[in-house]
Amino acid sequence: MTGAWTVVLSSIVITQVAVIATSIYLHRALAHRSLRVNALADVAFRVALWLTTGQSRQQWVAVHRKHHTFTDREGDPHSPRLLGFWRVQLFNVAYYMREARNAETLETFAPDLRPDRLDRMFFAHGFLGLGIGIGLLCALLGPWAGLMAGLLHAACYVFVVAPLINALGHWRGGRNFENTASNWRLLAWFTGGESLHNNHHAHPRSPKFSVRRSEFDPSWPIIRSLAAVRLLDIVGPPMAWTRATTPTSTP
Repeated sequence: MTGAWTVVLSSIVITQVAVIATSIYLHRALAHRSLRVNALADVAFRVALWLTTGQSRQQWVAVHRKHHTFTDREGDPHSPRLLGFWRVQLFNVAYYMREARNAETLETFAPDLRPDRLDRMFFAHGFLGLGIGIGLLCALLGPWAGLMAGLLHAACYVFVVAPLINALGHWRGGRNFENTASNWRLLAWFTGGESLHNNHHAHPRSPKFSVRRSEFDPSWPIIRSLAAVRLLDIVGPPMAWTRATTPTSTP
């Protein structure tokens, strides 16, 4: 039983590291430029994402910026309003990879993030990063426990957490602002604040995704802490509740 709980807890921790790094670095700092990270934090975030997701920062940013440009209309890479909830929830990774491999998408939406020396040497090799990450888990937890923790994390991140933000966040839920995205306050606790999706689409350059006292953005206190020790600067202005409308529902 102890071994099973070790696997589960380890996978939860790794998934949360990936979620927080994605939200703070890929999403807020790079895609929307609401944060400016220093060189040390930049490398730390890239290493964390390389070991836990193997994602390319240029690909992630390009796909996300295209999503904002064509939100819930023709051209949106993963809109449940166009494709259906279950297609996005179950096959989000396929829609993402199709768009991420589109050279025109990369050049149009993320020309500022062309691969640098670190990408060419390390971070562009996603499977290598994942392999090293799993190897570290095996060294720490033991071969079988490490492998199981890595696989459970991958399944949770790729097939549950990431698609849920897109699928549920553009399907139904609470709204503070008039747009096609929705808020899910409970899920925000486990998605680094990303499930406060209606708020984010209303003010994409805000580094903070919560606006009401009943909403919690887990990434925000981490951002404030990193800013306090000068690992990053907060550039975009946090959105305020006074700019929100009466919510239509409160899931």
